[in-house]
Amino acid sequence: MRVLDRSFFKSKYDLAAACVLEKTKIQQFQKLLRNDILRLDRYLTVRPAPPSAYEVFNNIRDLKCFLLKPSIRLDDKSTWSLKLLELVQSQQIHVAPYDLVLDYDYWTYHDILSAVLPEAEQDELPTGFSVVGHIAHLNLRDQYLPYKHTIAAVIMDKSPTIRTVINKTNDVGEENEFRTFKYELLAGKDDMDVVTKEQDCLFEFDYSKVYWNTRLGTEHHRIVEKFLPGEAVCDVMAGVGPFAVPAGKKRVFVLANDLNPESHKSLLTNIARNKVSQFVQPFQEDGREFIKSSAKLLQQIDRDVEIPSKTSRIKSPKDSSNPQTPSQIFTQPKVFSHYVMNLPASALTFLPSFIGLYANQKHLFHPHTSAEMPWIHVYCFSTKSDDNMEEGKKICSEISEQLGHVVKSGRGNGEVEMWDVRDVAPNKRMFCASFKLPEEVAFREVKE
Repeated sequence: MRVLDRSFFKSKYDLAAACVLEKTKIQQFQKLLRNDILRLDRYLTVRPAPPSAYEVFNNIRDLKCFLLKPSIRLDDKSTWSLKLLELVQSQQIHVAPYDLVLDYDYWTYHDILSAVLPEAEQDELPTGFSVVGHIAHLNLRDQYLPYKHTIAAVIMDKSPTIRTVINKTNDVGEENEFRTFKYELLAGKDDMDVVTKEQDCLFEFDYSKVYWNTRLGTEHHRIVEKFLPGEAVCDVMAGVGPFAVPAGKKRVFVLANDLNPESHKSLLTNIARNKVSQFVQPFQEDGREFIKSSAKLLQQIDRDVEIPSKTSRIKSPKDSSNPQTPSQIFTQPKVFSHYVMNLPASALTFLPSFIGLYANQKHLFHPHTSAEMPWIHVYCFSTKSDDNMEEGKKICSEISEQLGHVVKSGRGNGEVEMWDVRDVAPNKRMFCASFKLPEEVAFREVKE
C-alpha cells in the first residue's frame, strides 16, 4: 500500500456482552467473570452497554457491560461458563449482542506498517526513528523508499507531537564540515526550528543547519557527570551546547567553542535561555587553535561567580526570622580539568594541539598546586567487534601517533579508557577515548 487507505483498517466483530444491572457490582462481576471477559490491549474492559440492553433493563440510564470472548456465543448457552449462567438466571446480568468496531485509530504504528508493507520487506520494519522536538527524522533503507510517504503519514497520525517528518538523503558531514545533512520532507510543514529538552535544559536550534543527535543524550549525561562544580572544562566542538549548558547548570566553568556560525548562534541562545552565562562562555574558532588559545585565556582571566544565598521558606521554631544559607563563591581555575572533543570523524587529528600546551608551566600543576593533568575525552569512529579489543589497539595507535607519545588501552594510571558509545552502521562504531594528558606531551618544548 503506497497510498495510505485508513478505511482498510476498519473491522467489525460480532460479540456478546455481559450487561450489568447495578453499577456498584461492576468490580465484583469483573472478578467473577475474569475467564470470560475479552482482554484487548489499549481497550477498556468496561464499555457502555449496547442499545438492546435498555429494552431489558427499563428505566436505567448509563448501563455498562463487559465484552465477552469470541468463543462465548450469544445463541449457544453451552459456550457460557457456569458463573455467567448463574448471574443471568438471577437477573443480575443480561447477555446482549455487541458490535465491536476497531478502526485505524485503534491500531499501532507497528500494526499498520505490518499490514501495508509487503511481507518480504518485514524482516526489519522501519520502527526506529529519531524525534527532535516536533520532527521525526527517518533514515530509510532503499527497500522502504517506495513507501516513504505512507510511513510518514502513519507517524504523523500516531504521534500527536510530531508536525514534520523528514528522511535523510545523505550521510552526516557529507554536505559540509559542520555535520549537517540533506533531507527530503515527507509529511507536515517544512519547519526545522525546534526546541528540545535534555538533562533538564532546553535547546533551541535549526535542525537543518546544526548537528544534533538525540541518541547521544545518555553519552552527554555520562560525560557531564564527570565534571565537578567549580572545575573548568574546554568544550572544543561544543555544537549547540549539549555538554556545555548542563555543565554550566552544575556551576562548572565552560569555555565552549564551535566553528559553525549557526551552532554558535544557537549556543548563545541556549546559554541565555538556560541562564548559565555566568559559567559558560561561547567562542567561534578553529578547534585546533582554540585548544591553545583557551588554555592561555584561562590563565589570564580572573573570574569569580557569587551565587546569592537563598532564604528558607521554613521558619525556625525558635526564631521568627527566615534563616539564610551563606552565599557561594566559585573561582574560575587557571587550568582545565577536562577537554571534550566531540567530532568523531576527525577529532583525533586535533590532538597535536596538546603538544607543548603547557611548556615551561609545570608550576601550574601538582605538586606545585592542587591541579592534576586534565582529562581528554576524544570521540572517534572505528570498526566493531564483540570485545572491542582490536578497536582499542587501533585507536590507541592513532592517539600515540598524533601525540608522539605511546599510550595503551586500559583503566590504569596513564592508560586510555575506551567507552563504546553506539553503533552507527553495521560495521562502524562510535567510541570515546578518555585519558589524562601525559606530562611528557603537555610540557614538551616545541620549536617554533
